Amino acid sequence: MTKLSDTQALILSAAAQRPEHIALPLPESLRGGAAAKVVGAMLVKGFLQEVDADMRKGEPVWRETGDGHGVTLIATDAGLAAIGIEIENPNVPAGATDAPSAEASQDIPTEPAAAPKARTPREGTKQATLIAMLRAPGGATIAEIMAATGWQSHTVRGAMAGALKKRLGLEMTSEKVEDRGRVYKLPAA
Repeated sequence: MTKLSDTQALILSAAAQRPEHIALPLPESLRGGAAAKVVGAMLVKGFLQEVDADMRKGEPVWRETGDGHGVTLIATDAGLAAIGIEIENPNVPAGATDAPSAEASQDIPTEPAAAPKARTPREGTKQATLIAMLRAPGGATIAEIMAATGWQSHTVRGAMAGALKKRLGLEMTSEKVEDRGRVYKLPAA
């Protein structure tokens, strides 16, 4: 079984007991940034999925999309499997197997599973500015990024290590350039 935190296990267990496996409401002790962090990690791992909330049914809303619609969270089959719950295929009658026959499996081409969608920053944000500066042919120094974004040096370093390297998986290089200092670069997109 997948290793889960107590909070993740609690969220998935509660969702498993709700209609349509809706993961909301979250535990009362989980608020604000902590809730966003836990849910974000579960979305990345594929344990939760964001779906349009049906406001007519009164489904709880995780976040607003900005166009008057809301998004709710549901536990995925992978999330339920992580807590030991196997979901039966609803299209297969009870007692039947959903495995294809030997003849049928020879006709089915095998395709690799779709890769998870890579995160991309919104345009016009400071993070997008940071990425554009680092992808420029000459790269950028901490001081140049500070001037362009208004961030302090520790914020620039944190964004490069956290948002770019850890969250987006971008590989950054740096080199010392005479008369300029340490220059950071990302490979061109």
